[in-house]
Amino acid sequence: MSALNGKMRRVVRHKRLRSKISGTAERPRLAVYRSISHIYAQLIDDVEGSTIAAASSLENELKDKDKDKDSGKISISKVVGESIGRRASEKGISEIVFDRGGYKYHGRIKAVAEGAREAGLKF
Repeated sequence: MSALNGKMRRVVRHKRLRSKISGTAERPRLAVYRSISHIYAQLIDDVEGSTIAAASSLENELKDKDKDKDSGKISISKVVGESIGRRASEKGISEIVFDRGGYKYHGRIKAVAEGAREAGLKF
């Protein structure tokens, strides 16, 4: 029962956050979703309702980097952030709005943000 309550609290926090932020084509929203074993990041244009670019820890190129480093979830999250940052710069995007998805800005969420900043994105 408490796990359901914890998830519902996250959803409420995310709805509150989403009421204040929105992405455009010039400054899309970087939405982050964290599951138990993987992390996902998307650049979203909320005006059109379309995804501009996406990256996740499930991708083959990121899995190969993970095997080389033999690292944990936080370093994988940083690689996902760097990947989404590279894909954004290929599309000509330099500024974004960060959507932490109702999660605390800590751990894997923070690692995605730091990786995206290192790749050249401005929040």
